[in-house]
Amino acid sequence: MKPASISAALILALTASASGHFPGAGSFSPVSSAHAQRLPAKLTREQAEAVAAYDAALAEFKRVLAERRSQIDGNAKLASRPGQDVYLARVKVMSTYKDLTDAIPERIGPPNRFDVPPAYFDKEIEPLIEEYAALFKNMQAPPKFAQASNTPFKDVYDIGRAIGLAKGLDKKTADAAGRISLGIFFAETNGNQNIGNGRSKTYKGSLQTGPKENTNGKRKWNGLKERIAKVAPDVAKRDAKEAARARGIDERYNHWVAVRNGLMNAHADLFAQLPEITRVLPNEIDQMKFFQLIQIVPTPTRAALRSGDFMNYRITSPRVMGYLRNNSMFAFGKKERAKTSATYREILDAMWLFESKFKKAQAKYAELKSGQES
Repeated sequence: MKPASISAALILALTASASGHFPGAGSFSPVSSAHAQRLPAKLTREQAEAVAAYDAALAEFKRVLAERRSQIDGNAKLASRPGQDVYLARVKVMSTYKDLTDAIPERIGPPNRFDVPPAYFDKEIEPLIEEYAALFKNMQAPPKFAQASNTPFKDVYDIGRAIGLAKGLDKKTADAAGRISLGIFFAETNGNQNIGNGRSKTYKGSLQTGPKENTNGKRKWNGLKERIAKVAPDVAKRDAKEAARARGIDERYNHWVAVRNGLMNAHADLFAQLPEITRVLPNEIDQMKFFQLIQIVPTPTRAALRSGDFMNYRITSPRVMGYLRNNSMFAFGKKERAKTSATYREILDAMWLFESKFKKAQAKYAELKSGQES
């Protein structure tokens, strides 16, 4: 099992469009008047500790945001993984807020525009998350030599569908492979092509692959090229053009080649099993979650599928649980982080931060099928 990938999209998982700069520290008080109205008149020791922990985490999050903004605006040299501290500070805010709402349920506020369950996220910090997104947009920007596509979403769909056809799927099921491929693209990069990764020096590009995964995917594609040319000649023609274009650069920064190699590395063999996978997981969002878990924890996820009882297959490995937490499952609050095992049904349910990404993929798929989007 390869080390779990660090999804660049999850770094931005709370964000919509982001612009502008972080409001000054004076714009936020640790406990606002609205918050005070949702606190009991007298706090227990546990409740007081939860309030203090959240206030400290929020102050640290604001400090880290301000520090990184100052460095970027001042053109200072950034650390090799400049997003890691920012990401961890955001996770700490959500984790301590979940502890706070567990201790004081009255502290749960109104819905937020990021569709995060209110028990995990305080609506009043939405501007901080906007700044968080703006910082990562800068830190993960594609390099100048990156080779973008004018039809990035259609490319993902076309490659996924072509792989499905080459693996022997009928047209309807191959279409599902294209839809799932869009889900992977949104899960990995929120639909942004050729980006870097603010938390990792290893994973890059439109499907966030490492060098080994990219090379393995390329090898597998070369073994399938003859079949691709027969079932999807337009894809084969485009592929030859993009492969020639990508010579001399890190191929992961050519959108087409990165998607092709990423899908071939981790997902192509499983596309051949889509009839069985869709039977076990009839819900489209669950199907996308399954393939994203192949990105994160491939070995146990394949074992769960082979078990014949996918939903009840239980993960007990501390290492695998750590990989899941590193991708925002069971990551928030003491109760969740104390879990030492989980069934795949529990894991799928814990992937709620991915759901908005997969809904975007469904919408993009519908646009492509209607001919309205490229």
